[in-house]
Order: sequence, then C-alpha cells, then structure tokens
Amino acid sequence: MTKIVHMTSVHHRYDTRIFYKQCVSLSSAGNKVFLIVADGKGNAHENGVEIIDAGGSINGRFDRMLNTTRRVYNKAVELDADIYHFHDPELLPWGWLLKKKGKRVVYDIHEDVPRQILSKHWIPGFLRKPVSFFTEIIENYFAGKMDGLVYVVPAQMERFRKINPNTVMVCNYPILEELHVPNSNWASKERAVCYVGGISGIRGLFEMVEVAGYLDGVLYMAGPISNLQEMEHAKKLPGWRNVRYLGILDREGIKALLERSMAGLVLLQPTGNYLVSFPIKMFEYMSASIPVIASDFPLWREIVEGNKCGICVNPKNVEDVARVINRLLDDPKEAELMGQNGREAIEEKYSWEREFEKLTTALSEWGLFKQSTEKI
Repeated sequence: MTKIVHMTSVHHRYDTRIFYKQCVSLSSAGNKVFLIVADGKGNAHENGVEIIDAGGSINGRFDRMLNTTRRVYNKAVELDADIYHFHDPELLPWGWLLKKKGKRVVYDIHEDVPRQILSKHWIPGFLRKPVSFFTEIIENYFAGKMDGLVYVVPAQMERFRKINPNTVMVCNYPILEELHVPNSNWASKERAVCYVGGISGIRGLFEMVEVAGYLDGVLYMAGPISNLQEMEHAKKLPGWRNVRYLGILDREGIKALLERSMAGLVLLQPTGNYLVSFPIKMFEYMSASIPVIASDFPLWREIVEGNKCGICVNPKNVEDVARVINRLLDDPKEAELMGQNGREAIEEKYSWEREFEKLTTALSEWGLFKQSTEKI
C-alpha cells in the first residue's frame, strides 16, 4: 500500500479534479490517501480519503501565500508519506523543501499561471508583464526539481517537457457515470439551454444574457459569480427576462440541470488561456448527452465538430448564436443525436477513467510506486 498525500492551499476540499477524481480513485485502487486543505472546516474522512485541515486564511491572498502554505507544508511533513502531490504554484517552494528532505514530489499544473497573470485585475496593469515573466522563471526552476509534472492541456507540453522529462498530460475529463442518465427521455426536457461554471464577463456573461433575449426558451445559469458589479449590469440587460440564475449547485444539482436542458453553452471570450484550454463544462455536457454550443476556437472545433456533438459559433455574434440555439430547440431529434455523439466520444476518448490509467502508469514509470492492477 502506497501512502499518498495531495496538498492544496487554494482549492475547495471537494474540488472535483483533486478530491473526486484523483484522491478517491487512488484510494479505490488500494492506496492510503490523505488530502491536506486549508479551509478551516476541520478534519474529515470521506470516500476513503483522510482530509486534513491546515486552517483557513482570514487575512487575504498574501497571508495565504506566505503563512497558509507553511501550515500545509508542516502537515505534509507530519504525515511522512511515500508520495506528495501538490496542486498550487504557491506551494512550489514547499514542494522543493520536501524534495530536500528526500521525499518524492509531483506538481499538478492546473493553469498556465504566467499567461493567466496577464489578465489578473488585482495586479496593476504596468506590473503584469514583469510579474508574468518572473513567475515563469520561478515556476520553471522549481518544476524542474520535481519527480514528476502533471499538466492538463496540450499547450503546456512543450514548455514543461523541456525542463522535466517526467511529464504527463492528465486531462480533466468527466467520470463516466457521474452525470450520465441512461435512457434519458428527451420528450421530458424543457425548452431550455444551460451554462454551468464561473460567471464573469470574460466567460461570456454579457453575450449569454444578450443571446437569451432572442431565445424562444430559457437560459439557466449556475455557478459562482466572479464580479458582483458585472452581474448587476447583466441583470439590467433586456435578455435577463429569459435567464434563470440558480446559484451554486452541488454535483447532483448539476446533473439534474443537465438532464432537463437541451444544450450546454461554453461561450468563453477569445483570450490567451481560453484559446488553448479544455473547459471541463464542455466535456460534462457531452457526458450528460446534450449538445455543446461552443466558441469557435480551433482546439474546441476539433472536439465539438470533429465528434459531431455540437456547433461552434462566434461568441460575439449574439444573433447568430441565438439562431443556432433556437434551431436545436426547434429540432430535438437533431439535438438528441448530437448529444448521443458526445456521449459516445466521452466513452471512447474523454473519460476520467482513461486519464487515471495514464496517471498511475506515469507514477509507476517514474519509479514512485508500484501500479495496482485493481480497477476503480
């Protein structure tokens, strides 16, 4: 039995990628798994995973980066594990210290942080480029010291393979059965489309609300609001009359929403990171057997139109987007066929189960642990 500690100072304890996918899968495969979090909600035991709380941060971002990370590290040292797998760039120096203690350490790179910094509103505009530049230098230095790197999208491959040969892409694809409803009854669906995810202008909030104004149906939105001022502005747009905001839903709530919707929207704006990202919501729509209406980015077009599971659109052309959505609302047979194609693509190519095999194979090849023959 391998003792594995996952570490985060930023993410929620029940983060889907960290907890439900990686930690629970590793526990189900016969490993002893701990997850160190920093939310102040106390220790717990869930789904075979020991959750250790290092205590939340009450003094903002910089206190978290300076002090909360140290507490996460101290908890990690106490556990004396075989493998340490951390998920936040601010934990890189602490991962390096674990390496100095002779531990085996893996860095899971969720985002292209240097490019992400260029759009961070809390960093003054004139500082973003130099902060991005030095962040990349620092991240590359520490990442090169780790036993292995896990990244999530193809665009990260070239950069990280140059600095560390032990590198594997493990995409954030859906768990096969989590959102799937066998034999879904399309006749019972509402005349509605949905958006599930973070809600902000850069994620297409204003365009989606404008699109809703042209719909002969309803747009459901669910997820955390990134900017209250943007949300208040969106509510004043004429299209808001056809929008139903549902707040933040748990996984069962998301499943129920996808079950009653006829399509899912991913109308992110054409900015650097989004152009090369794999948005989990897109694959979750496919997993739930509903078509995807996605921004027409080359990488997304290859997935959506390549698998005939949706339609790619110019997210800025709201009338055209509305026309496409109304077409699917008027033709449930076409929508159902696209949804079936998406589900087949998930089963054949885009499931977490396949990605988990890649992760465990990589850990084994890197000499970090003996791969279990058990299936999750």
